[in-house]
Amino acid sequence: MSAILAWVPVGAQKRHVHTVVEIPRVEARVIPIGTEKMQILLQVDEDGKVFMPHVGAPIANPQEFLRYKGGRRWLREAYPAQGGTFLGVPAFHVKYKDGTHNTELRYVSHQCHASDGVETTAVALSDYVTSLEVRLIFCAYAKENVIKAHTEITNAGKTPVELLEYASSALNLEADKYLLTHFRGDWAVEMQPVHEQLEYGTKVIESRRGTQGTRNENPSFLLSLGSDSFSEEYGDVLAGGLCWSGNFTLSFDRSVNGRLSILAGIASHASAYPLRPGKTFVTPDMVWTFSMEGAGGASRNLHRWARREGVYRGGTITPTLLNSWEGAYFDFTTPVLTGMIDDAARMGLEMFVLDDGWFGTKYPRNSDKCGLGDWELNSAKIPEGIEYLAAYAHEKGLKFGIWIEPEMVSPLSVLAETHPEWVVQSPGREIYQSRNQWCLDLSNPAVQDFVYGIFDRTMQLAPGIDYIKWDCNRPVVSFGSPYLGNEQDRFFVEYVQGLYSVMDRIREKYPDVMIQCCAGGGARVDYGALKRCNEFWTSDNTDAISRATIQYATSMVYPACAMASHVSAVPNHQTGNVTPLKMRFDMAAAGRLGMELQPKNLTEEERALAMRCIASYKGFREVVFTGDLYRLSSPVDSDYYSFMYVNEDKSKAVVFEFCLRYQARESRDRGLLLKGLDPARTYKVVEQNVDQSCWWGNGQFFHGDFLMEGGFNPRLVQSGASAIFVLEASQ
Repeated sequence: MSAILAWVPVGAQKRHVHTVVEIPRVEARVIPIGTEKMQILLQVDEDGKVFMPHVGAPIANPQEFLRYKGGRRWLREAYPAQGGTFLGVPAFHVKYKDGTHNTELRYVSHQCHASDGVETTAVALSDYVTSLEVRLIFCAYAKENVIKAHTEITNAGKTPVELLEYASSALNLEADKYLLTHFRGDWAVEMQPVHEQLEYGTKVIESRRGTQGTRNENPSFLLSLGSDSFSEEYGDVLAGGLCWSGNFTLSFDRSVNGRLSILAGIASHASAYPLRPGKTFVTPDMVWTFSMEGAGGASRNLHRWARREGVYRGGTITPTLLNSWEGAYFDFTTPVLTGMIDDAARMGLEMFVLDDGWFGTKYPRNSDKCGLGDWELNSAKIPEGIEYLAAYAHEKGLKFGIWIEPEMVSPLSVLAETHPEWVVQSPGREIYQSRNQWCLDLSNPAVQDFVYGIFDRTMQLAPGIDYIKWDCNRPVVSFGSPYLGNEQDRFFVEYVQGLYSVMDRIREKYPDVMIQCCAGGGARVDYGALKRCNEFWTSDNTDAISRATIQYATSMVYPACAMASHVSAVPNHQTGNVTPLKMRFDMAAAGRLGMELQPKNLTEEERALAMRCIASYKGFREVVFTGDLYRLSSPVDSDYYSFMYVNEDKSKAVVFEFCLRYQARESRDRGLLLKGLDPARTYKVVEQNVDQSCWWGNGQFFHGDFLMEGGFNPRLVQSGASAIFVLEASQ
């Protein structure tokens, strides 16, 4: 039994009446949701409350939880709502039309079905007083050991409600220690790993930038359980990533009894969402994985899932390329570009990408001060047209790509003059600029059509445009939408939904075009965008030393097949660092390799090395794109950064090692312990792109156990020294 309170008038006075509402009784049960190595258990009691007694390794007989005695009052509900006796941080908080805030969700039913190695479980809940319905959806990927979760909220009543908090998913854990690994950053220093022990209270990670959601924090984490140290190989680790490209919140609430409640979803900041009668709101997906093999195991799980579903056509080889940006910036003509295409073809690259600066007529895009929004060709720069450039590239055996930034508009543009109402703005207030541009209002369907049209018209500029670099160079500030009127709280949600709607329309018409997700560098690296994009631009910082940490941390959650990494000129344009060309190539070869410089500035010796590195990369990149990653040493904790990829049948592997700081007499003589090989197989080990190897065993055959137990000891001493070894098993 439970009750609600109602005020009813009696004459001139009001009397407090206690009205009893019967709570339906249900059969107690346990609902297992699991993969080969991970399990989430939901436990339903006779009052219909749904708890989460276990997250972790699979339990053979989960029904034994029905016999468990004691401690129930400390259990957290599987999707805790604001209301009843709950006092923690809610996953679900609703304000009703009468001003009340209480919701108590109870079990109604659940269904399961399996297809193609994925088991989907849908658990239906409802508030026993109102007509609000909630469905918790879990998709368990058996081999990938990933569980994807989201929530569907339906207003089955007759009056609108206001969703104040609506998490995608909640997990409840129990351990004596929790070491959180998350990723802070900024422009040119994205994805810097932070390790911190969770104490009692609530730790919140969030973004309020609107766009560029991953500039300062990433919607992902790893959680080492029962340990105060981070380990690649050992211990229980839970990891997760939110599939959302806007404002997000990750909340970690450790209660007085030590249990940890994790909430993940769209940030509630300025995002109270009106849910009208008969409507359903679907939250973004949250991806969870659990590993008993440390952080490395959690990363490999996420990467396997990403190649299957999380990245658009994940694992498919994308071509090496030359991007025009750092080689030409805005200052180019057709001969400059065709010269770069010629050089790219001679070096063995496979695509040329024309970056910013190709458009604008009334306001030519000769700097970042004007022209965004006016996507007509600047014929003063390229009188022959984009079709000519694309055909020229194709004749040289290269694919052709082009840059756009369709979500933005320059104040100095025809678009801003003709459609000022399309700009994100707050009435009567200044529209603040960042990088000399404003944001277009993607909550407006007319703007969505315009942005789709930008992509569509760009694709029509030439037959065979193969690749689009989609950029987004500023956050949303002083937000407001003329289209939304007095419902401005919807803006941050509907902007991202509008973006996804446009991208989904694009994918329906252009399923084969490659799209890079760029946002002033790595400010939109998340599984919401990657579902629609082939790759992401990891950082505008192309310095090899800086990229060591950026790519190391990025690899904890996101796969190499989606990580674009370019070789640029020295001194580096972002840091001023000078690093050897080979090190720059070796670092870029850890993802999708490209170049971003003017090839004519290379010496003949440098051109020869570039050709050698590009050719060798093509011989092992499939292992990088599809193999399992083993991080061997950290650039944060060590003077060396080393890692390796191993293909599925363990017949081929690629080992990378970088010396980041001068070692002198302290150079490593101990072995580098390789991972993931077949100990019984024999591997030929060949260093790439050198005439004199840094390892005595180069070109010889060794058993996997010898290589994994300390026999592999390349000698890298000088700062900037690097090596790539390819290991191939003998038949």
